[in-house]
Amino acid sequence: MGEPSTGAARGRYRFLDARAVARLGKIDLVARGVVEGFVTGLHKSPYHGFSVEFSEHRAYTPGDELRHLDWKCYARTDRYAVKLFENETNVRCYIILDKSASMGYGSGPVTKLEYSCYLAGCLAYLMIRQQDSVGLVCFDERVARFIAPRSAPSHLSVVLGALEQIRAGSRTGTARTFHDLAENMKRRSLVVILSDLMDDEREVLRALHHFRHRKHEVILFHVLDPAELAFPFSRLADFVDMETGERLQVDPRYARAAYLEELGGFVRRFKRECSKSLVEYVPVDTSTPFDLMLTAYLARRRAAR
Repeated sequence: MGEPSTGAARGRYRFLDARAVARLGKIDLVARGVVEGFVTGLHKSPYHGFSVEFSEHRAYTPGDELRHLDWKCYARTDRYAVKLFENETNVRCYIILDKSASMGYGSGPVTKLEYSCYLAGCLAYLMIRQQDSVGLVCFDERVARFIAPRSAPSHLSVVLGALEQIRAGSRTGTARTFHDLAENMKRRSLVVILSDLMDDEREVLRALHHFRHRKHEVILFHVLDPAELAFPFSRLADFVDMETGERLQVDPRYARAAYLEELGGFVRRFKRECSKSLVEYVPVDTSTPFDLMLTAYLARRRAAR
């Protein structure tokens, strides 16, 4: 059997781009640690037994133990399927997507939120292709959508369908959301965060540390627009806070140096503190095509293993 039958989803949903999938090829997103009684990554658990709870099926691949084949499923579908037990699901991944109002900003063809949705779609595809479980959490002030992780190929359509419905929301409640999730995720997991981090810096860093304290592996994609990174404005203008509506008249000629210094410090502090907490910090500029960015990142991650 080949990879899970996710091919139909590629042309049906906006945020799973066929060219991006082709570019990703056979690159995998492999978790690096050993978490809670099972080996993370690809793809066999050393922990077997009859006490584990039956969870779902996956397609049979050569090398699987024949004793786990579900013959009733074969009789119904004429396809070989393997019973998947909770302790045999190697990676449980949560994609946590910031949909607050600031993520709706975009100076180019895509907003930060749209760019993040493309990344989320590709990452969900990768996880299910390698037969891991993936879930989706969307938040602004609070969690707006929660999809529990599953590894069934059909689950990809559930995640992609949810991404289609996402719209930028209200103010950010990043730290509170992260603390709540960290406290309620009972099994150690791979946590992938897509956010512009436009919130109280100290509180967000404390919340990221909470994930690590609970032994989750964390990858943080810090998504920023090129205009936020370069501040290319030249004329006196009103700048409007997308989350509070506050307006501030600014002459960019006088504000640019101070703005860039503050932004640089903001990014450096997150990078430094994430390194201390063993959170993988990945800066993202939305002017870079998302498939190129993700392919380069995954290649670097694989080389560093």
